[in-house]
Amino acid sequence: MKRVFQFVAAAMPLLGAYLLMWPVPVQPVPWEAPASPGYTGVHQPNRLLANLTLVPLGGEEGPEHVVVRDGKVYAAVASGKVLRMHPDGSGLETVVDIGGRVLGFDFDAAGRLIAADAIKGLLAVAPGGKVEVLADQVGNDPIRYADAVVVAPDGKIYLSDASTRFAPAQWGGTFEASILDIIEQSSTGRVLEVDPATKAVRVVAHGFSFANGLALSQDGSTLFVAETGKHRVWKVAVAASDLDVRTLLADGSRGTADARLLFDNLPGYPDNLMRGLDGRIWLGFAKPRSATVDGMAGRPWLREVTLRLPRAL
Repeated sequence: MKRVFQFVAAAMPLLGAYLLMWPVPVQPVPWEAPASPGYTGVHQPNRLLANLTLVPLGGEEGPEHVVVRDGKVYAAVASGKVLRMHPDGSGLETVVDIGGRVLGFDFDAAGRLIAADAIKGLLAVAPGGKVEVLADQVGNDPIRYADAVVVAPDGKIYLSDASTRFAPAQWGGTFEASILDIIEQSSTGRVLEVDPATKAVRVVAHGFSFANGLALSQDGSTLFVAETGKHRVWKVAVAASDLDVRTLLADGSRGTADARLLFDNLPGYPDNLMRGLDGRIWLGFAKPRSATVDGMAGRPWLREVTLRLPRAL
């Protein structure tokens, strides 16, 4: 027993040094997380979706985004495929196997499938299956985490680049890279505009803590942007240019005419946005908020420690 105590006594300083000093890939930034309102008011629990019908995907997993087109349901799954089926799941077929990880997609006027692939960038898939890279960088800066995409009525394409710090191809996949980005809170996400005719790419707005879901207003003038890492949704003018949203809230306002907060301090992590019927936009929460995680907002060093713990913790 004495030797056990001696071993523990000798190991404790080493363990402490490991927890405090072992290198981690993030450089956490302090921020202030407002107290979560919880699932109350308009967010109170209900059973409106209790009788959902599950549509089988033939063993495929991870339908990150879904589009209904010409009476068929399209879904992008974890294997890199885009599937197509009838609404009841029958007639399941593979439209294209891109081999990366499509997180969002839309269709342009020519019927091409425009895909935001987290590994490969912004892609166009012709009806015959030919895949073309529309954009994989902004100037000399790579698009590291293509996430959501919408095609405007004028043909312009809007794309969220969730993180310019952590690329899924380099950090073990989309989930792992997203966790690193949200733990760090350096707010490097951005929204891009791509002109498919010229291949020109410009930054509409940046400074988002994991820029995620996108939706477009019916008149094509406004983008709705889910900022996952800070639990909010923005309304951004498509005409904005290289706008840093981090600078818009310093005076206590909700933004400017070019960009303003639409929803703040949501009770979960907002993810995909999707246009529904009658102008509605649906918002999915990827996960509920955690008081423990919110409590580490002002303690960057503690967020570093979490990455040194075993994954199960």
